[in-house]
Amino acid sequence: MTSPGRFLVIEGIDGCGKSTQVARLAMKLDAVATFEPGGTPLGRSLRELVLGPDASAVPMAEALLIAADRAQHMAEVVEPALTSGRSVVSDRHAASTLAYQGFGRGLPLEDLVILIELATNGRRPDLTILLDLPIEVAAARRGGGDDRMEREQADFFERVRKGYLTQAGAAPDEWIVVDATMSLEAVSAEIDAALLLRGWA
Repeated sequence: MTSPGRFLVIEGIDGCGKSTQVARLAMKLDAVATFEPGGTPLGRSLRELVLGPDASAVPMAEALLIAADRAQHMAEVVEPALTSGRSVVSDRHAASTLAYQGFGRGLPLEDLVILIELATNGRRPDLTILLDLPIEVAAARRGGGDDRMEREQADFFERVRKGYLTQAGAAPDEWIVVDATMSLEAVSAEIDAALLLRGWA
C-alpha cells in the first residue's frame, strides 16, 4: 500500500528566496511544486482580487478570499498528491495567513485559525521552513514590488516577520528557521541537512 506523501511548506517575506527553494526541493524530493495564493485555476482569479493592482479588499475580505483559495488548493492539488503517495512542496500556506492578515493586518488570530481549519480540513504541514530575512534586505531584493502586498510599508513587513518568528518559536518541532541572508548554496545546504535529520533525503 502506498504511504501518504509529506507536506512541506516554505515561508517568508517576499524576496527571501522561497520560489527558488520550492523548485529545487520539489526536484530533489520528486515532489509536486505548488504555491498560494493562485495555485489552481480558481485560485488565479482569487489571487487577482487579493493582490492585483485594482485590489481593494478590506482585511477580513482579504482573509476570506485567501481561505477560499486555500480550500480549492487543498482539494485540487495538495490532498490528491498526498493521498497518492507524492510529497508536496508549497510556496506559502496557512502560516502566511497568520503572519500577513493576523500580525500584519491586525485581524484576531483566533478568527484566522478557524478559517484555516475550515480551509484545510485540519491538514497541517509536516514541516515548515522559514527563510528569515531582515526587512531592508528583502526590500532591496524585490525592488519596488509588483503586487499590492509588496507595496506595503516597512512597519507592515516588520510585523509580518515577527509573526513568522513567533509561530516558529511556538512550534520548534514543526519549523526550521534558516538565515536567508546566506548564499543560495549555504541556505540550500542548511535545508538539506535539516531534511536529512528527519529522514526526508
